[in-house]
Amino acid sequence: MESVLSPRRLRRLAGEQLFARVAGPDGQAVRARIHDTPGERWFGPDRPIQAVHGDASMFVGGLRALLLQSLHPLAMAAVAAHSGYRGDPWGRLQRTSTFLATTTFGTAADAQSAVNHVRGIHERVRGTTDRGDAYHAADPHLLAWVHVAEVDSFLRAHKRFGAHPLDHAGYDGYVADTARIASALGITDPPRDQADLAARLEAYRPELRPIPQARDTARFLLLNPPLPWIARVPYAALAANAVATLPPWARAQLRLPSLGGPLVRVSGHCLVRSIRWAMAG
Repeated sequence: MESVLSPRRLRRLAGEQLFARVAGPDGQAVRARIHDTPGERWFGPDRPIQAVHGDASMFVGGLRALLLQSLHPLAMAAVAAHSGYRGDPWGRLQRTSTFLATTTFGTAADAQSAVNHVRGIHERVRGTTDRGDAYHAADPHLLAWVHVAEVDSFLRAHKRFGAHPLDHAGYDGYVADTARIASALGITDPPRDQADLAARLEAYRPELRPIPQARDTARFLLLNPPLPWIARVPYAALAANAVATLPPWARAQLRLPSLGGPLVRVSGHCLVRSIRWAMAG
């Protein structure tokens, strides 16, 4: 009989709790449908996107992406007004993780269905900022910013914390893979290699500025996450490494410290390895 405090049981319980947070109450059924349904897929198991999106480093990359994306005033205004990230942050995380898993690992039919659903939501999300600037979530230019910030974040997190980092050609392949999803979402000519990704990110910088909601979001995500106290210590390591991997100019705009010391990086490696260990249970 398995001991109540055996490493195997602790591993399984930790993995179940973490998976439930990320995937939601129906996560097991959704995972089975995504991975076990037969049919053609957009990406084979040898593609870089499966290596990156299947790695625990995505936890760091996901938080980094939210912080970076918030610096575009139109994107942040749309999120603040329509996403419900404060009232239902776990629901938003679960919907995002399901979309990424479906488009990366699911059948081509399910991936296209997920894309169609998101495009329908984007079409309805429109409004104006406090300054009177109009936004529309289906705008290809705004969508491209969200895509570029997300891909850059996942790529950099995987380079630093991935179990099996890719070579330069592999990461170019990752950017090219994500372009398949971006195009389906309505993004015009998305970046297809690392050099193009870096150039696109730099090209957006004149448009970026931290509206009040961006700094509020950073405080919410970094200092007041909706977590029990027992989870605050590992989350602090996650938050510190998400901040540490941001570009210096992004940290400055959000008024965040550099957090670039070796202890922070070590904490990140320990955290990601712990997540990987728990999720493999």
